[in-house]
Amino acid sequence: MAQPETIAVIGAGVIGSAVACALALEGRRVLLMDRDSPGEAGASFGNAGHIATELLEPLPSPGLLFSFWRLLSAFDGPLHIPLWRLPAFLPWAARFASAAFRRDANTVHLAPFVRPAADALDAMLSEIGRPELLQRRGHYELWLNGGASRRAAAQARAMERLEVPTAPAPADLLDRARRAARASEIAGLWFPKCAHVVDPLELVRAFASSAAQHGASVVRRNVRSLVKRGEAIEVVSGTDTIVVSHAVICTGAWSAELLRPFGLEVPLEAARGYHVEMPGALPLIDAPVLYQDQNTLVTPMTGRLRSTGFMDFGGLDSPADSRHPAQLRRTLIALGYPADALQGSWVGPRPVLPDYLPAIGRLANAPNVLYAFGHQHIGLTLCAMTARTVADLVAARAPAPYVAAFDLRRFG
Repeated sequence: MAQPETIAVIGAGVIGSAVACALALEGRRVLLMDRDSPGEAGASFGNAGHIATELLEPLPSPGLLFSFWRLLSAFDGPLHIPLWRLPAFLPWAARFASAAFRRDANTVHLAPFVRPAADALDAMLSEIGRPELLQRRGHYELWLNGGASRRAAAQARAMERLEVPTAPAPADLLDRARRAARASEIAGLWFPKCAHVVDPLELVRAFASSAAQHGASVVRRNVRSLVKRGEAIEVVSGTDTIVVSHAVICTGAWSAELLRPFGLEVPLEAARGYHVEMPGALPLIDAPVLYQDQNTLVTPMTGRLRSTGFMDFGGLDSPADSRHPAQLRRTLIALGYPADALQGSWVGPRPVLPDYLPAIGRLANAPNVLYAFGHQHIGLTLCAMTARTVADLVAARAPAPYVAAFDLRRFG
């Protein structure tokens, strides 16, 4: 089936749905395709909801290389790398280590993409009539017990260097959190420029719905491959074949397989995240709270609290590890949350490239194939900025200069 002048957006997570929405708003013919309903197949469903405009630096750093062992789950940390995966994981880890020594240069590219992200998302949600999904109350970071004040002061200095505004957390919040966790000492910072989403799945649905209202077609297809056919692209799924003028790959942790036939070997890992939810629980404050020492984030959402705190490199198709939500539950109970009766949990794969920069660009040997994935832990944060960038690329408008650093050719 031929659909000339149609742009197929492959993947209906938060990135793909935002891209489809931005293109439809510009009057493009859009076909949004996913094996499941928008937002339900990958990492977007379980997002922590935090709009993390403070995360201007990529994760790889020299300091992390020499201290990462403290984060391993064997030491009750948030990082899990199964021994059986080491042979497949080590090449990616070597690239991660190399990127650690390019952190300053990579920050030059990532920071201007992240810094305006809350404003961009606010504007996009207002444009589609759903501004209530974003709450701009900042977020809080807390440190507990001995040395808390020293660690908070060090974070404040680091944020000042990056020109990220902070202020001391209010005394009443600190007192409530200290008593709940039975901590001997507490310190905290408020990040006023950050924000949170009250329901990540509803946000994805809002983008997909707006795209449909502006003429896009939203279909369930398990896309297996893309094939260049002259000036067109053939989208091959399990049920039929569709020929379109352009395709945008937004399939998150599954994107590498679609790009391999075009000669690209993408060093993409699936860093699986876990969440647990506390229905009906009241927040300490109506904004996300990050417990830095426990690597645990608690976000208020519609009718519940959601908590996340793991990075599991167990592979894309491995079964969920029940030990991680159990550990998260124990941590929440120790922090004073009503997590003793949790009934379930969720796991989903975040697409992570070793330099912790996203992949946004077009293929050199198939310019009508574009891609947008690899946003690691901040896909929700960067969805509107990415949608705007892809719309610029499709329209042959010059994107911001830093976008060139997100081209996959950086990996050779």
